[in-house]
Amino acid sequence: MDDLFGDAADAQLQQRAPLAARLRPTTLDDFEGQDQIIGAGMALRRAVEADQLASSIFHGPPGTGKTTLARIVASATGARFTELSAVTSSVRDVRAVLEQAREDLGSRGVRTILFLDEIHRFNKAQQDALLPAVETGLVVLIGATTENPYFEVNPALLSRCQLYELEPLDKKALARVLQRGAAELKIQLAAEETDTIARNAGGDARTALTILELAASSAAAEDAVVGMAHIEDAARKRPLHYDKNGDRHYDFASALIKSIRGSDPDAAIYYLAAMLEAGEDPRFIARRLVVHASEDIGNADPRALEVATAAASALELVGLPEARLNLAQAALYLATAPKSNSVLVALQQATDDVRTHGAQRPPAALRDTHGRGSRERGHGKGYRYPHDDPAGFEVDHLPDELRGRSYYKPPE
Repeated sequence: MDDLFGDAADAQLQQRAPLAARLRPTTLDDFEGQDQIIGAGMALRRAVEADQLASSIFHGPPGTGKTTLARIVASATGARFTELSAVTSSVRDVRAVLEQAREDLGSRGVRTILFLDEIHRFNKAQQDALLPAVETGLVVLIGATTENPYFEVNPALLSRCQLYELEPLDKKALARVLQRGAAELKIQLAAEETDTIARNAGGDARTALTILELAASSAAAEDAVVGMAHIEDAARKRPLHYDKNGDRHYDFASALIKSIRGSDPDAAIYYLAAMLEAGEDPRFIARRLVVHASEDIGNADPRALEVATAAASALELVGLPEARLNLAQAALYLATAPKSNSVLVALQQATDDVRTHGAQRPPAALRDTHGRGSRERGHGKGYRYPHDDPAGFEVDHLPDELRGRSYYKPPE
């Protein structure tokens, strides 16, 4: 009787589950995107099909198929598949899985695959509890994370796992997902409507199907056909995948600076807007602008540093949201300013010589003459005061060992 009610409950849950859950692929052939890791002939696909998957970590943005891929492994393997969530599981839960894995292997010769969702939520002690079992092959670990595993997973555990990075789905893959969703909902979806959803999904298949399902529900409530108005309402706010301490933090900062360096104001203002919208620390942005003003513009336009520091000061004075304008003004000024890295190059070359040759003592003519006995020791002897003797402008002031060096080479 319990099984009967349990089966009925499972059937009801399947019918009531979100569209994304109902359409979750069960085979690699149904899986959309990620050809770089599961395409024909790729190592991960061969390992799954041969049921020889080694311990692995799947990492990438939400909605790219990390959990789905793990469950496809579960359906294809002859091993016992166990799933834990790092959010709710403890070291005790992990040890219970390992004890069962040892018993299964010893008594029946059955391997265990442990899928650990959101592995980045496990602390060091919890990850260390897994290490011996992964190292000896007692379990095959599949970890899934939206974070950079190099930041969030212990190096010892990381070194024993294969890393597979899943990328956001492109518009073509999302379009195929949406057509399957439309067929499931028994609705028609025009090419323009498909493109709008795909554009607003941010490479996330789950988000795309959620937008589609919400649009269909809104249309049904009005007893109308799904149209662009329903889709635009459902896709009102595009998800922002951003982490203020991980990959995207550094990727967007790098993109902002490289866009400014490349004199591309449109790209610069876009990346600035994305960082601010995602909640990036505006002081971090201001600091990067101040550094860039000297690093890539320098004396090609000395006012760039004034503009950048003024924006940083304005940020402290007025705060957000108003200071967004100050940061935007500075970013656009820097992007359109003439460029020169001569300050950076000069400092680097001079620093290299200091590190190679040590801090060579200045020539006697340049040494301080105010100290007691300094003149008796020859300090200042032969110094030419340029304002009285123009020949002083032609003197090489470098230490004797470095005479003739040229560090600063401003552009024409």
